[in-house]
Amino acid sequence: MKSRILFAFILSVFGVLQSNAKSKVDTIFAPNLKPIGRTLINNQHNLALITSAAHFGFSFKGNECAIYVSIADAAGHNYLQYELDGTYQKRIRIDGNLKTPVIIKANSAGTHRIWIYKATEATSGALIFSKIAAEGIKNLSIPKLPLIEFIGNSITCGAAADDSEIPCGTGDYQDHHNAYMAYGPRVARALNTNFILSSVSGIGVYRTWNRDSPSMPLVYENANFQEKDSLKWDFKTYQPKIVSIALGTNDMSNGDGTARAAFDTARFVNDYVKFVQLVKSKYPKAQIALLSSPMIKGNSREILQRCLSRVKTAIDAGYPADKPVSTFFFEPMEAHGCSGHPSVADHQILAEQLKPFFAGLLKQ
Repeated sequence: MKSRILFAFILSVFGVLQSNAKSKVDTIFAPNLKPIGRTLINNQHNLALITSAAHFGFSFKGNECAIYVSIADAAGHNYLQYELDGTYQKRIRIDGNLKTPVIIKANSAGTHRIWIYKATEATSGALIFSKIAAEGIKNLSIPKLPLIEFIGNSITCGAAADDSEIPCGTGDYQDHHNAYMAYGPRVARALNTNFILSSVSGIGVYRTWNRDSPSMPLVYENANFQEKDSLKWDFKTYQPKIVSIALGTNDMSNGDGTARAAFDTARFVNDYVKFVQLVKSKYPKAQIALLSSPMIKGNSREILQRCLSRVKTAIDAGYPADKPVSTFFFEPMEAHGCSGHPSVADHQILAEQLKPFFAGLLKQ
């Protein structure tokens, strides 16, 4: 009798140990994650995703993983979004007072691959990650693929594109961001390239949508795209094959109704040329592509296209040994997103227009 009880006890202990072994939780701490985009490891040794669609990936076993993420503004909120096993899932709101990890569940056991993206732009604040925990968790390295950097404004950010959860005209500006679904990431995924977004809502070549400053040339070298940011970005981090620049919408904007000077074509071209020269100083081997705006119509559209052609002519003359600048002129679009911006569906249309253009550049 005693031997049977002892044997049963040993079996139960073995079962518990075996169960614990199977459910062992592993951890990747922030400094060991492998992100792409403008990111940094802060003084607390946490990973800050700064820019739109900055992302990292990992694999795990089982049904769930835990994401330890926060934001600096205790009273604010931000968004991450994620892709699971190759399929986009959804955005997740991150509140400033979040005390528990975000749990992401899979529908089945086994090994899963997940990519975490920042849904919002740099000016919305960073997403700060301390660690990721799950059974059998392993880093996913960024694939060794050509890289496209997309420089632009709110359109490039995917701002005001997504009203699926919060209707346009309600909530906060970041509530409608969807960087994953913006035209740049869509083009990159379709053409099997890496991408980074260097974009700021409202920004232009020499002025913003309703003010004279800041402009993209003033903030581009700053890690957080803030005008008075003392932290500079290390441009040796990436060497893109293509740099796409889509600016001009806000320079030509009527703003918010406040008085502003007429669009200055000479200044626009002059400042644009200087900005392309700045970009080329950071990425000497990159192919430069200048994109127009799908939001600008009529005579303004013609003016912008002529300006971009003048920028191309000036850069090609100044860098005769480099690949010529390429230009792409969008067809005018009636936008269906918030506040006159392209919607998620509109971004798919823009991406379809752009895919043959970028496919051609990648072959050069």
